[in-house]
Amino acid sequence: MGPPMGGVPGQALRDLELLSSAISIGSSLDVGVTARHLADLVVPRLGDLSIVSLAREISDGEEPPERTGGGELHLRRIALAPADHEWPEGFLVVGDDTPPQPDKALIRKFQAGESFALTGRSRITAVENDDPALVRAVVPVAGDDEELSVMIVPLVTERGRDAHAAPGLLLGVVEVWRKEPFTDADVQVVEWLSTYAAVSIDNARRYTREHRTALTLQESLLPRARATVAAGETAGVYVPAGAGGGGLSGDWFDVIPLSSARVALVVGDVVGRGVRAVATMGRMRTAVRTLADLDFPPDELLTHLDDLVIQLAEGDEPGRGDVSGCTCVYAVVDPIARRGAVASAGHPPPALVRTDGTTEYIPLVPGPLLGVGGLTFEVAEFDLRDGDVLALYTNGLIEHQWSDMGLGMDTLRERLTAVCPTSGDLHAAASSLVEGIPANSLVDDIALLLARVRGVPDEDTVSWKIPADPAMVADSRERAADRVSAWGLDDLAYTTEMVVSELVTNAIRYGGGDATLRLIRGRDRLICEVSDPSNTAPHLKRAREADEGGRGLFITARLVTRWGVRYTPAGKTIWTEQRLQRDGRDGRDAG
Repeated sequence: MGPPMGGVPGQALRDLELLSSAISIGSSLDVGVTARHLADLVVPRLGDLSIVSLAREISDGEEPPERTGGGELHLRRIALAPADHEWPEGFLVVGDDTPPQPDKALIRKFQAGESFALTGRSRITAVENDDPALVRAVVPVAGDDEELSVMIVPLVTERGRDAHAAPGLLLGVVEVWRKEPFTDADVQVVEWLSTYAAVSIDNARRYTREHRTALTLQESLLPRARATVAAGETAGVYVPAGAGGGGLSGDWFDVIPLSSARVALVVGDVVGRGVRAVATMGRMRTAVRTLADLDFPPDELLTHLDDLVIQLAEGDEPGRGDVSGCTCVYAVVDPIARRGAVASAGHPPPALVRTDGTTEYIPLVPGPLLGVGGLTFEVAEFDLRDGDVLALYTNGLIEHQWSDMGLGMDTLRERLTAVCPTSGDLHAAASSLVEGIPANSLVDDIALLLARVRGVPDEDTVSWKIPADPAMVADSRERAADRVSAWGLDDLAYTTEMVVSELVTNAIRYGGGDATLRLIRGRDRLICEVSDPSNTAPHLKRAREADEGGRGLFITARLVTRWGVRYTPAGKTIWTEQRLQRDGRDGRDAG
């Protein structure tokens, strides 16, 4: 059955015009905007004033619980029309919660989803049990005008087609006020508008819920906004796209500590929107962290990640395409060598802000999107100086108001130079780069990661060549203890001797050649590395009571904070980390 229209030609024309304008109600996925469109639509065509109140849970995207019986309606004013009307003192305005109502027949009728109209102030106020404060709160017209009329139409989602289907959800109420009595045709028109509006409001509610769920999930997956590592300090900013972007996408950034005081910087983007894109982002971030832990160089890491994306895509249901269209840029900063290396899978190149005030883009040849397979990735290496800032970002930052990516990159370079993140608060600099960008203008989310480089001083590193002679174990142990004491880390001397003794012994016994011992005093940890020509990987095992060996690496792992193995063209390096005490010795902040 089509929408109703009044029998009088003039009224029928008005109703037809009103109903044809109803499409504006569903033009937004914002609950408040949808409610305002509904309120504005009926004024002045059907009444002088209109009010839209919704269940308090709606604004948060939640489903309103069933409430029948009693006068606690749990409604909140969302929209009033006309917006410039002067409401009487004490009247509930937008944002106010409706107070409890008397438990009367009309209230129960509303809770059951039925519409009704009242004419005459005395009849209207009688519903409020003659409570003057309650009357002032819910009646939008002051005075004693006995001709006052109100129409109450519940906002109820449609019931299922099955006769035994559960009733629709009671989302809220539309009130229309005027002096003339309302006709049955008036009520029918507003009922039809309310049915259409209820669908739109419920869609907006579901969108709000999904958007908030995705945002919560994404925020839980992203690292801390700011962090301090041995290679310097980092600051990240994430800006979700607003209504113009159609929802959250899979942008992310990450800061991953590596061995030898190095750090990996990652920014990626998963094509798609909503919870599925964010969940895919979580899978990608986990995969990158796992591969980074194996200490692959940037190009090899992206190659392995590309293979993994292909495997994940093959395991997905047909048509889902969760992991297709992923981009990623992966950079490694070495604060000892003061060098950086970066590779890209379809991602824009990082920018490098120098301490002399210039900004340049790293000359990088982007590889294919992840998931293409069969193609290679190239590494770009670059020198770093203390104070230089590396900026990694997603394309939302350079495409939000420019269709030309080149223009966007030029603008970003100018803004990076103006902000000058090489000194001062790095997080404030990152925030200033995205301030003033309206969320509704974003076609994609923005993920921005800044990293200010701080090299490890030369006096904080030392290395020795260890000949393949078992007699050199004691000498290595003594050298390491002397250096640790010279650094003022006597509390770590004993454990360092134990670690050096075990690692050097293994290198001489199984390494097949001379070894190298290196100690690094980082900002908050002491690093010990032993390198040898062998590619054989050590592994932990539980020694049996009768075994004469096999306990050394297990004991070492128990003494240190972290340990691991990385492979090099010349063999392998076993490294350990011990956390420094926070006692402020020799003027260094270990935090």
